[in-house]
Amino acid sequence: MAVIAVASASGSPGVTTTGLGLALVWPAPVVLVDADPVGGSALLAGYFHGTVADTDAMVTLVLAHRDGRLAEALPGVLIGVPGTLVSVLPGPRSHAQAGSLASLWPALLVELQALRETGQDVIVDVGRLGMVGSPRSLIAAADLALLLVRSDLPALAAARQWATEWAQFAADGTGPASAGVVLVGPGRPYSAREVARVLPLPVLGTVAWDPASAAVFSRGDQPRGRWWASRDRLVGSQRALASALVNHLATDPTQATAGSRR
Repeated sequence: MAVIAVASASGSPGVTTTGLGLALVWPAPVVLVDADPVGGSALLAGYFHGTVADTDAMVTLVLAHRDGRLAEALPGVLIGVPGTLVSVLPGPRSHAQAGSLASLWPALLVELQALRETGQDVIVDVGRLGMVGSPRSLIAAADLALLLVRSDLPALAAARQWATEWAQFAADGTGPASAGVVLVGPGRPYSAREVARVLPLPVLGTVAWDPASAAVFSRGDQPRGRWWASRDRLVGSQRALASALVNHLATDPTQATAGSRR
């Protein structure tokens, strides 16, 4: 099983939407971790439409870590998504709170990695890269790090520096075991093949450009229920991406040695 980090280089390519969408169509139980340093629990305000109370999970976990009972406290702050195999760990309430969590992330990572022994995968929404409070330790220890990129020139220019850094980290063993690009909105204007020529990471999949459907994830717009089981174009692309990532994790030779350096 795997820990997958999802991030963006700039703008708003849909990290939260893609992370949640992947979790809902993932073929195994999964914990979705909101580690975006912007704060504000976007998942609770968006997809959950404010109907789920924010119990300040991060404060609970920080206090539990100080008392040596982090493993015991983690299950109690997870929020289940009804009718799914998804559990959500709400993120920091504010950017200021996110900046104080640096010591929590490495310890929490150990507990998240332990979930793999129970057959659960972990998807971490780390938000925009380069921000104060960014959970770099979660990215560095991920089995797979995904860089979400739109296909226009400004987005590609911003992504290139991070793609270069991630490729080097993956090669020398100081970062994620494997890394790749997910293209949001292929053909707007460049294709996945064209993007692969200019970024030093492989394009592992694409996500359809569909703002109306994305709003169901990001803002909690209707429809709800088991919408992710439908034939919606965005959902279909997320399902195809999930399948591609599972195959990548199963066949990537770096995964054979990833466990030995964690």
